Amino acid sequence: MEILEEKKNKNRQYKPILDGIPDWPVYQLSKNREAFIEEVVTKSIEQIRLARPTRKQLIDELEATVYREQNRLKRNRWRVDPRDEPKFWSRIKNELVELSSKTQEEPGKKEEELLEQIVYRYANEIAGSFKPSSYRFAREVIKFWFARLLNGARVKKFGAFFRNKYTLRDKIQIVGKVKTLRKLTKQGTVVMVPTHFSNLDSILIGWVIHSLGLPAFIYGAGLNLFNIKILAYFMNSLGAYKVDRRKKNVPYLETLKMYSNIALQKGAHSLFFPGGTRSRSGMLEKNLKTGLLSTAIEAQRSLYLDNPTREDVKKIYVVPVTLNYHFVLEAPDLIEDYLQVKGKDQYFPELDKYGSWPLIRFLFLEQ
Repeated sequence: MEILEEKKNKNRQYKPILDGIPDWPVYQLSKNREAFIEEVVTKSIEQIRLARPTRKQLIDELEATVYREQNRLKRNRWRVDPRDEPKFWSRIKNELVELSSKTQEEPGKKEEELLEQIVYRYANEIAGSFKPSSYRFAREVIKFWFARLLNGARVKKFGAFFRNKYTLRDKIQIVGKVKTLRKLTKQGTVVMVPTHFSNLDSILIGWVIHSLGLPAFIYGAGLNLFNIKILAYFMNSLGAYKVDRRKKNVPYLETLKMYSNIALQKGAHSLFFPGGTRSRSGMLEKNLKTGLLSTAIEAQRSLYLDNPTREDVKKIYVVPVTLNYHFVLEAPDLIEDYLQVKGKDQYFPELDKYGSWPLIRFLFLEQ
């Protein structure tokens, strides 16, 4: 892993910059979760109403949202989706049918209530739930599994599964201006923007953040990853909030951006993957998605506007991070995706003789 510059003090242990988890911004967000969600809902509605000021515009937007959501449920439903979703969106649709027959131009109370219900549902879905006990447990489990994974060549017998030759510090090298990063984290709010090559990136960076003595960061994780309960448990424990890329409607996107915006204003250090998804070719991303990243600019602007004297305003620092691997476990699938795009019908994929167990295959079969 590379943070801007050259390798230094590989085995150094860094003292935490905050005394304990209760002082971490991510913990404070979770502790005051309901109040935080209410603030996200209120300010998201304000933004939506600015964009859709008339009654007709608002109802049109709500109808488009319901149509897209019901279409999503028919075409691409996931296990992680709440069971009551069809019932919820069916009720919203029926109430909108009644509203659309009215002719008044000014916004009415009912459509405002429907908008609030939708935004509140989205905000609760997005919000993470950080628990110190779960974080500590997840941290130890991750250290154990990463050590096993990076000592895969030694796992030939069952007993070897529990033995190490190399530590994580031996295998994972942190390179760059670590002291500067720690200083920035004390002075203001840090936004890390790493490259993205593997599903393990978030967990890896979580371990690096801990090893540098930094408080946990919040980060957006694809909702599809929460289909797997054990993975959902660890991501929640490490400060993840949920991002559903199937949802393209205005109420959802405004709620997601406002969640990130307010979290940054409250000092929660954040992690964004500007590439949006894993690099299929293994090259650094060139076409970046700045949707969530733009919330750092909006948050900094709001902080200054709320404090005209500019005194004691915390700055938000964007820190680029480069991840470098010799290879990644899902490389065969990523390569196939890349070749299918580049080769079109000229590409004929091979069958995977080992099935869909990359971790087991790496540890026991391909050494």
